[in-house]
Amino acid sequence: MTKLLFVCGSLRAQSSARGTQDALIARLGARATCATTDIGRLPHYNADITDNADVAAFMAQVAGADGVVFVTPEYNYSIPGVLKNAIDWASRPGYASVFKDRPCFVITVSGGALGGVRAQSALKIVLGAMLARVFPWQEVIVPQAPAKLKDGLLADEAILDFADKGLTAFLAEIGSL
Repeated sequence: MTKLLFVCGSLRAQSSARGTQDALIARLGARATCATTDIGRLPHYNADITDNADVAAFMAQVAGADGVVFVTPEYNYSIPGVLKNAIDWASRPGYASVFKDRPCFVITVSGGALGGVRAQSALKIVLGAMLARVFPWQEVIVPQAPAKLKDGLLADEAILDFADKGLTAFLAEIGSL
């Protein structure tokens, strides 16, 4: 079965990014084995640190996944610093990291009307710089995300259906590699 690692770009337990992630994992059901990770455990990136257990565990999770799904909010027209920090840890060694050729799917959320499109663009640029394989699909965005949560989960059926179509295509792509 395909193993997906979901990386949430928010540290908040009740964030709209986490609510979107959890709703999508529930929707995937038995179609994939889904795991999540806690990027908040990682220290600030510092190349002098060479033996951190949390960093090693995160890199092992990425390496063990058939694909990585990012669900992140937009902070100040870009991705949250905590997400960039996690990516910086996993981007080493340069051009030969655990992200090289790793299929990635990007979903963004925002409290505003644009749903995180600027974060989507910024994240795709960063992933491309690491030679990750960003899945070419229509952008999955969740505008006005906090208002679309019910009991902590994304409850917008139109967005969930659209995201599910993208994730289904992503799973098919991974299966053909």
